[in-house]
Amino acid sequence: MQRISCAIYVRKSTEKGLEMEFNSLHNQEESCKNYILSQTFNSWEYYKTYTDGGISGGTMKRPGLEDLLGDIRKGLIQTILVYKIDRFSRSIIDFYNMMKELEKCGCSFVSITQAFDTSTSMGKLTLNMLLSFAQFEREVSSERIRDKKAASKRKGFWMGGLPNLGYNIVEKQLVPNQKEAELVKLIFEKYLELGSITRVREYLEETGKTSKLWKTHTGTMRGGRKISSSMIARILRSKLYIGRIEDKMNGDSWPGRHKAIIGQKLFDQVQTLMDENRNQYAETYDREGYLLSNKVVDSDGNVFKNQKCSKNSKRKYRYYILKGKYLPAGDLDEITIQLVKDLLDSQLDTIIGEPRTMEFKAIDYAALTIREQANLIKAMVDKIVFHDSRLTFFFKIEDLAYLKPFQKENYLNTKTWKMGERSENFKPYASNDGRHLVIQKSICLNNRHLSNLYVGKGKKFISVTENSNNLIKTLAIGWRYGKLAREGMTLKDMRVSESRGNRSIYRYLSLNYLSPNIVNDIMDSRVPPHVNLQMLFDIASKYPDFNDQEKAFYNDR
Repeated sequence: MQRISCAIYVRKSTEKGLEMEFNSLHNQEESCKNYILSQTFNSWEYYKTYTDGGISGGTMKRPGLEDLLGDIRKGLIQTILVYKIDRFSRSIIDFYNMMKELEKCGCSFVSITQAFDTSTSMGKLTLNMLLSFAQFEREVSSERIRDKKAASKRKGFWMGGLPNLGYNIVEKQLVPNQKEAELVKLIFEKYLELGSITRVREYLEETGKTSKLWKTHTGTMRGGRKISSSMIARILRSKLYIGRIEDKMNGDSWPGRHKAIIGQKLFDQVQTLMDENRNQYAETYDREGYLLSNKVVDSDGNVFKNQKCSKNSKRKYRYYILKGKYLPAGDLDEITIQLVKDLLDSQLDTIIGEPRTMEFKAIDYAALTIREQANLIKAMVDKIVFHDSRLTFFFKIEDLAYLKPFQKENYLNTKTWKMGERSENFKPYASNDGRHLVIQKSICLNNRHLSNLYVGKGKKFISVTENSNNLIKTLAIGWRYGKLAREGMTLKDMRVSESRGNRSIYRYLSLNYLSPNIVNDIMDSRVPPHVNLQMLFDIASKYPDFNDQEKAFYNDR
């Protein structure tokens, strides 16, 4: 008779009691092992115990459960034993999905204290009823906890959490911290004075103000960092500082048992100003951290607006967006900063024949602070026009009075590098109306297409030289893979040695069959501006005929 490998799954929702010599987990495991022994005549044998201590049954993110499901998929387990069904899951949806997975893998499920057979309709009904009661118990417990918290807040009790700036925690109650309370008052007063959260943040940075520094119950120090704009916004909106306790679920608040830091009149004035600022059109788009807000346009004059987004709540992405087109803000800002540096260091009098632009030479860019550098660039740039493979920069030269705050007395920038010595395509010229200094710069889109938000790591907006270097490096990798294949290395060995998947290796190998004309132009950096890495792979894999490859390579999309 074929042996049936049996796994035991045990779980406990809280960590309380886990330190005991014999706890609930041990009891569950011992009972399941005894049950396996009682089924020896059915060829059952113990395989392994999977444990999750201190983890709720309402979530699937349990290390022991994940290991168990992984071994089931490998075919190592034919039967799962649990003490009670709610040890496995308290969610009907999660349990239903796991049961489908078990059926697919040919694995049965046994609850040793609740007799049922999942192979019959009555057994499935019993199982769902038990699971419904388990989920009901969990939800009722959650409701009891929420009701208790709401009742405590209505009586003015602080219900715990991270310590707020301005208060210390003494015997589970909030007590004002005099030094931090003064900082909170300063934030409220400065917001009324400056009218902008960004300006308040800049002021706090300049004066060296930091967030609350506190010690956890384990002795670890937390906080003490720069105060962010989001933190300032939370402080300005918090009713905690006027002596009230809030219920964030419904927005209600009640008088608290702690002392207020901010007066009601000052708090109301700040709320009114914040509501007014929020309703302004520019506030929707011109968010902090954007160097070129409302300065980037397309060839028709439509303005790119600002947008922030994230993926899986982990990483922030900043873009200038217009009609489904996304320009990576960080890369565009970097190109603009470098172009300004090159302009200030260039031979301005001979390149454009505009003597008035020599006033740029009185600016010591390296001596400016980061904020002053950003303000200079914002003042210099009138607009940037985006084309598919080109950026056109328009710098203001009609009236250069705006340069005075950034100019250094008795200073002259002696750097006079000529065009062509550094930045590619650096050919400044004055516009016909004499209002702008115009510079055109060729660019390429790295990795896939412009409208794809999440296109992998690295820069997405690169210069022509960087793009050419990337293509050359890619060809070198493809040739190396081709050499390894000709020497007899198998795809499996290549996958292990290069840490790449089959599809990736095939794509690089396809580069060995590119047209010689294309390869020569890439090696000589004569690459059409619309060709990036993704397009090179597409050309190599989709067009086996050399003539078709060349048409795709040289014809603009």
